[in-house]
Amino acid sequence: MKLVGQIIWASAVFASLTSAGPIQKRSAFTVHQSRNAAFKGKNGPAALAGAFLKFGIEVPQSLAAASGGNDGTATATPQPLDTEYLVPVTIGNGQTLNLDLDTGSADLRLIRCRLLKEHASWVFSSSLSTQQSQGHQVYNPAQSSTFQRLPGYTWNITYADGSGASGTVGTDTVNMGGTVVSKQAVELANRVSAQFAQQGSDGLIGMAFSSINTVKPQQQLTFFDNAKSSLVAPLFTADLKPGVPGAYDFGFIDSKRYKGPIAYSPVDSRQGFWAFSSSGYQIGSGTFKTKSLPGIADTGTTLLIIEDGIAQQYYASVPGAQNDPNQGGYTFPCSAKLPNFTFGIGSYRAVISGSLINFAPVDSTGTTCFGGIQPRGTLPFNIFGDIMFKAQFVVFDAGNNRVGFAAKA
Repeated sequence: MKLVGQIIWASAVFASLTSAGPIQKRSAFTVHQSRNAAFKGKNGPAALAGAFLKFGIEVPQSLAAASGGNDGTATATPQPLDTEYLVPVTIGNGQTLNLDLDTGSADLRLIRCRLLKEHASWVFSSSLSTQQSQGHQVYNPAQSSTFQRLPGYTWNITYADGSGASGTVGTDTVNMGGTVVSKQAVELANRVSAQFAQQGSDGLIGMAFSSINTVKPQQQLTFFDNAKSSLVAPLFTADLKPGVPGAYDFGFIDSKRYKGPIAYSPVDSRQGFWAFSSSGYQIGSGTFKTKSLPGIADTGTTLLIIEDGIAQQYYASVPGAQNDPNQGGYTFPCSAKLPNFTFGIGSYRAVISGSLINFAPVDSTGTTCFGGIQPRGTLPFNIFGDIMFKAQFVVFDAGNNRVGFAAKA
């Protein structure tokens, strides 16, 4: 029988109904990342374009053109850019999919578009065509005895470039790291644009706040919101690593993963994100400049997207760097030695090594590279994406409504 796929869109890390079933308690657990075998390489312009679309910002024409013209990208639409490492999540009767944890999203999505912020998580499922689901693990609700459809519940996302997806909603049992939530809401796609079908992972699990869940007529809770009462502490940590798998710990802070004190900043969750304010910045060995920098900690965005003036100052210190209209962002000679970038959390100075800011070559010649720091344009806040997470150990503390940063061990 032909698979016709349905993308699960499990709100905010697997959206869950108010009537979600009992939680199989685990006081704490760790989820290790695994390499994404379908990952085909980084594309800087597409990463930046995806971040803009993710937050509803129109992509400049030059960037839209560049994001479709580089090696490793099939179209001019956002692609999963640093989706090399995924986490295994089991749905229903033993159907395991590899998902990307996204702290800037509030749904569970198994057809993944890492840099698009639709505030949801979805999975590939058996209501998509064979062509659309090719290369993905798919969730088939017909093979799950615990799946229940929710009549009248729907979801829909549409981006400025015309891409999008929509479908119906059901509930099923979701298991991540041994913590099990029954009757967790999952979103099933019956329509998906070609751009989404080309993504490399099986989906996304959102870890933002449930207030931005997209299910109608009633928003659903996230997997974390459903599960946090079963944890020793209602928090999780991110320890992403460059080039090798990292890990997410739930319910505890592993002292072996960081060194020195953890510096915390209060979270403003009114917009549904892990929003905080940095106390300033420093470029290389220059003077630290005190300045309020509102931003969000977002594992679902690849780059560090900062105020235009700060990005300009950074690349002014890099010989040969330019804001290249052909690439839609800052580029520089790949041989250049990039300065560190430091941001403040109170008196703590969080250092991002210059080597992490050399994101990727713009083409197969390997002579010109795209920067991991890019200007935010009309975005209303800064985005501290994976460029930052690969340099800092980060704590998402829901119990105390704060986010913490520390140097990696």
